[in-house]
Amino acid sequence: MSRPASPVPPGRPPTRRGALTPTLIIVALIVVGFIFFANVWTDVLWYQQLGYFEVFITENLARIGIFMTGFAVMFTAVFFAIRIAYHARPVYAPDSEVRDNLNRYQAQLEPVRRVVMVGLPILFGLFAGSAAASQWQKVLLFFNQEPFGQNDPLFGLDISFYLMTLPFLGFVTGFLISVTVIAGLAGILTHYLYGSIRIMERGIFTSRAAQIHLAVTGAAFLLLMGVNFWLDRYSTVQNNGGRWAGALYTDVNAVIPTKAILAVAAAIVAVLFIVASVIGKWRLPVIGTAMLIITAILAGGVYPWVIQQFQVRPSEQTLENEFIKRNIAMTRAAYGLDKVQEKRYNATTAATSGALAPDAQTTANIRLLDPNLISDAFSQLEQYRPYYQFPSALNVDRYVIDGKVQDTVIAVRELNPEGLATNQQSWLNRHVVYTHGYGVVAAKGNKFTVDGKPDFLQSGIPSTGALGNDSTYQPRVYFGQDSPDYSIVGAPAGAQHREQDRPAAKEGDGETQYTFTGNGGPNVGSFFNKILYAIKFQSSDLLLSDGVNAESQILYDRNPRDRVEKVAPYLTVDGNPYPAVVDGRVKWIVDGYTTSPYFPYSQQEQLSAATADSQTAANRTVALPNSSVNYIRNSVKATVDAYDGSVTLYAWDDQDPVLKAWQKVFPTSVKPYSEMSGALMSHVRYPEDLFKVQRELLGRYHVTNPDSFYTNIDAWSVPNDPTVKDEVKQPPYYMSLKMPDQDKPAFQLTSSFIPQVVNNAARNVLYGYLAADSDAGNQKGVKAASYGQLRLLQIPPETQVPGPGQAQNKFNSDPTVSQALNLLRQGASAVLNGNLLTLPVGGGMAYVQPVYLRSTGETSYPTLQRVLVAFGDKIGFAPTLDEALNQLFGGNSGAAAGDKPNKGQTPATPTTPGGTPAAPSSPDAKAELKAALDEANAAIKAGQAALAKGDFATYGEEQKKLNAALQKALEAEAKLEAPAAPAGTASPSATPSPTPSATAGG
Repeated sequence: MSRPASPVPPGRPPTRRGALTPTLIIVALIVVGFIFFANVWTDVLWYQQLGYFEVFITENLARIGIFMTGFAVMFTAVFFAIRIAYHARPVYAPDSEVRDNLNRYQAQLEPVRRVVMVGLPILFGLFAGSAAASQWQKVLLFFNQEPFGQNDPLFGLDISFYLMTLPFLGFVTGFLISVTVIAGLAGILTHYLYGSIRIMERGIFTSRAAQIHLAVTGAAFLLLMGVNFWLDRYSTVQNNGGRWAGALYTDVNAVIPTKAILAVAAAIVAVLFIVASVIGKWRLPVIGTAMLIITAILAGGVYPWVIQQFQVRPSEQTLENEFIKRNIAMTRAAYGLDKVQEKRYNATTAATSGALAPDAQTTANIRLLDPNLISDAFSQLEQYRPYYQFPSALNVDRYVIDGKVQDTVIAVRELNPEGLATNQQSWLNRHVVYTHGYGVVAAKGNKFTVDGKPDFLQSGIPSTGALGNDSTYQPRVYFGQDSPDYSIVGAPAGAQHREQDRPAAKEGDGETQYTFTGNGGPNVGSFFNKILYAIKFQSSDLLLSDGVNAESQILYDRNPRDRVEKVAPYLTVDGNPYPAVVDGRVKWIVDGYTTSPYFPYSQQEQLSAATADSQTAANRTVALPNSSVNYIRNSVKATVDAYDGSVTLYAWDDQDPVLKAWQKVFPTSVKPYSEMSGALMSHVRYPEDLFKVQRELLGRYHVTNPDSFYTNIDAWSVPNDPTVKDEVKQPPYYMSLKMPDQDKPAFQLTSSFIPQVVNNAARNVLYGYLAADSDAGNQKGVKAASYGQLRLLQIPPETQVPGPGQAQNKFNSDPTVSQALNLLRQGASAVLNGNLLTLPVGGGMAYVQPVYLRSTGETSYPTLQRVLVAFGDKIGFAPTLDEALNQLFGGNSGAAAGDKPNKGQTPATPTTPGGTPAAPSSPDAKAELKAALDEANAAIKAGQAALAKGDFATYGEEQKKLNAALQKALEAEAKLEAPAAPAGTASPSATPSPTPSATAGG
């Protein structure tokens, strides 16, 4: 007998087939696992360094515990459903043809049956565990809940039941229903596959074991549905689908009773299923199930619809009256509107001489610098190097200067790695050399220099000014809103400095270098940590560079909002952190909110929509998430140190039950506000996003009479910002002012209201004015009683006070103003309207708007040139606010504005060597003005002709002539303005006298 030839050639060892694929899979799993480990372990290092490891551990243990519980419940249910069905399979099947088909499926499944019977439950368990883990906040709130001490008006239960208990019970019930359905389907399919369930010509055959299995599953499902029906009764107070939130007449008189009936009926039918599984008769549970379905349709859907259509709608105002009251009261309580001080303000529209005398302190503090326009001026005057930058929108704060509170526009000089030259864009430069910004820059809000620039009270490199210098505060900014993604800092003692610190302050001085000395990030000196962070940031340079030493720290997650969100994941963070010099450090102050969508009878608001305005539209502030809430509290004030990134959370609203619950979850992460220093207290302000949400609700909920609320005849809207082209809401403004019922000015956040906008049509007259007191005092750990007080001025409609849109229209259409602005626009210069401030002064409402001029060129920046003011139907327009107010109020406003020292000293006013205004000569000045304008016009035409021919040299010469002619025109205009008035009064010819306009009205 011959032996078959071997396929392997002689002398060659046999190859091992199939080893490559498992090896690649194992290697891939190891790589993926190590990458996952690197990300987890670097998070551990980050939280440990920052001192919030408790948050990381608690959150992740909660997620893991909930995941394992969800996994175990789903795995157990599906596994045993399949196992029970498999072991209950019959030995013989009644139909040979069907048996043959099933035998074929069984034969194909048999080789992998054990894997499927375990793998399928594992797969469903993973999905279930992941879904359950995402609900970790509901679970932790349930087990750590705090009472509100306030009951809902329908069931009389504490509010905490709705915010902390009901969401958890709903989650558990919904999860168990899903488990029951999936396990039931798995059991049914297994029974069918192995012959316990047959589809026959005469009907469906089920074995006794399958009947019992299905009965128990059905009973469990019905019991859970009964619990769900019962919980739905309480959920009615959280309804937001109708015109008003909460349980209304139909809910109370139809939905809630039928939900109770359905809950009891479901429990009864579940018992019938258990009984049927014992006695083997299925008629009663089948009938009961059919009746339950019919009842759910009729009682749960048809009956409430009938009640709503034929009982409620014809008498809706009467029947819903009580429930509207509940909605008003609970909404106001949930948003902190129940303590608003409302006052009728009979505003006058007549601008009389001396009217501002009672408001002298407010007038002196009126802010002229627009933080949204002045950023370029900060950049050109204070940036110093292209690798520095300022944000597009600066912040408004206040400091005590020479014993007086001074409103300031403030910003930090942050690092801009993109400002490095192309040949400097190396990894070492971006991550080791250029690591931080430098210094705070601040300007007086109510003043400007004689040439229209910001009047800085803190500036320069080295940083100097009223807020301190390099020896009194730490000016280096490693953590900010525009910091690089990561930087490597730190070095052993005595090592050479590698970080670029600050440029030379003057010619001859050298650049300075620096080494970070704080504790700002995890250590990255060990080889193991280098590997981890090289993987995290996908950078081999981090692993190999000599810029990383044994003492190196890695700074990342440097945005103040991001840091607060990571250490307090239960907070919604305000979109506009702001810097302040506090106790010798630059601190970012960040507001955090506890929110919930479950407050009973409270109207829900979508955060992203409620906080949208011209600031978010221009990306100057961060928009809040697209989530709906009906409860919000400014529960936490957080600080982030700009030097070392340390985060401190203070329990600002320590009576908030939601925050109390989270303090039980994370007991060491939040400090009491009694530990806040007096310096920090003095810079706390009322948060913008909370204010925007409140003003949105107050547009309707300032009405507390249910009948008036029902008719909606007195609803208000926030006006659109008249200084931008798009139809977006006007942002609120910070300023120091004295409200009519206050004894002295306070730092306030303000906004105005006009009649409700319907289909983009509204009467732009002022109906309301809202101010939030932002002064928390300056004593350590003591919050001023007045802080957070909302004051609402309700203006009678018959007074016809112009709204912001009307005031802007008056400014734009006034012929004298237009002529003056057109003169400023000559030579392609841009006239920029600053923020339109609304102030309750002089017994009425005044509008103030700074006007900036920006010339052409990359290095140009806005300079303040004029100020527009309006009161009633009159306007004033002058180089200074003080002059404009005097114009407006009959030559004497009765108070001095902050820029009074600038009077007669603007760039347009020529002076003698002694500093006094030059003697005017009106006839000559008029001729000079005409000649200058003719020269300017000729230069424009010649320049355009040269540009059309492509003659750029001639075009440049003509532009120089144009600029010279415009300067002559401004000087001639100033001569016309100068002779006007005696000292201390406005010039009648320099600026337009109060201009009567059409009566404000809709």
